[in-house]
Amino acid sequence: MRRMMTIILAVVLCQQVLAQDEQRLTAEQVLAEMDSPTFVPTVKVGKVLHEGDSIQYMEMNNVYVYPQLTFKNKKQAESYMRLVKNVKKVLPIAKEARQMLIETTEYLETLPNEKAKEEHIKRVEDDIFRTYKPKMKKLTYSQGKLLIKLIDRECHSTGYDMIKAFMGPLRAGFWQVFAWGFGASLKKEYDAKGVDRLTERVVLMVEAGQI
Repeated sequence: MRRMMTIILAVVLCQQVLAQDEQRLTAEQVLAEMDSPTFVPTVKVGKVLHEGDSIQYMEMNNVYVYPQLTFKNKKQAESYMRLVKNVKKVLPIAKEARQMLIETTEYLETLPNEKAKEEHIKRVEDDIFRTYKPKMKKLTYSQGKLLIKLIDRECHSTGYDMIKAFMGPLRAGFWQVFAWGFGASLKKEYDAKGVDRLTERVVLMVEAGQI
């Protein structure tokens, strides 16, 4: 389980070395990003029985209402629009990683011995490399750093802790130094109520299909 996350993080960090510079968004690109939800809003329709009567109900996504953002200048506005774009690109990958952890953990519990578990983990690793390496190559430097944080948000564990648990403190220290050399940190925790509060606002609205 932990090895999968190690590989995902390692690929992210390695590809950051070759990441392209951030591109400036045109007004048309900004509007396209805002009007193209990553997660489509869902509506569930059902019925409940109340005192002999059948009552229909609708269950919808959460709808988040925030104060309107104000920007001091054009650069600040562009930074926000870039954050929206980046979240919409890497959040699905972070959620896929979380789902893989859940599914693999549940399946490993059904296997009879350690050999069978190791063989299954190896197959999962090979599949991750085939599926995600092309995606990681397309990430920019800031998107890779954001993905590391969003994986922590989804899985409730930092990349450093995951590598340390599987490979030990020496290897975890090596990857941390490697990440630090490129301005990232595997020890950074996602702080939804602190430094990452704007990111959390964007994430919640993206999840709800509002942007």
